[in-house]
Amino acid sequence: MQVKPSLPKLIVGLGNPGAQYEHTRHNLGVDLLRLLSESMHLELKPEGRFFGMLGRGTLGGQEVRLLFPTTFMNESGRSVGAVCSFFKLKPEELLVLHDDLDLPPGQLKLKFGGGLAGHNGLKSIVSQLSNNQNFLRLRLGIGKPPSHDVISWVLGRPQAQDQEAIALALEHAKEGIAQLYTTTLPKATSFINGFKLEGA
Repeated sequence: MQVKPSLPKLIVGLGNPGAQYEHTRHNLGVDLLRLLSESMHLELKPEGRFFGMLGRGTLGGQEVRLLFPTTFMNESGRSVGAVCSFFKLKPEELLVLHDDLDLPPGQLKLKFGGGLAGHNGLKSIVSQLSNNQNFLRLRLGIGKPPSHDVISWVLGRPQAQDQEAIALALEHAKEGIAQLYTTTLPKATSFINGFKLEGA
């Protein structure tokens, strides 16, 4: 039987904790999560038992939790697994926000299921969900590094031009996530994935 996505009850923004990682390419997921939490007038609070920062609010009248795993990217699954287990959430009720090397800066893609594209945060989450990959992901483009030094690229901050494109994309993504709860998944997906930078 084919599994279909449900309205997300948990939205996870991936990134690394600590001031040195703030607003780096690898932290775009948590940057978007914070934008979303601000628009919901919601505070993310440290929750030791969940290895992260958690907040609860509503979107379109639906209860939703926002989570920033503070375990470092490679162990994000410990946090996501703990929250899903405690609140009895299914993988298809999950939306993960994460950076993506295969999309140029400012490009967005919302999809359900699929591969992990070598993303260590996604790998960790899947390992904690009994290898279940059936959850929504919002891929946030950061582009490929000009050299083969991927680690320095993802842990670095975007250049000014890319920063502007990314900021516009994150604002658009925030609106698109809200639409998930007020329209339909196909409409919200079309809105998010249809984002284009002016002149692009």
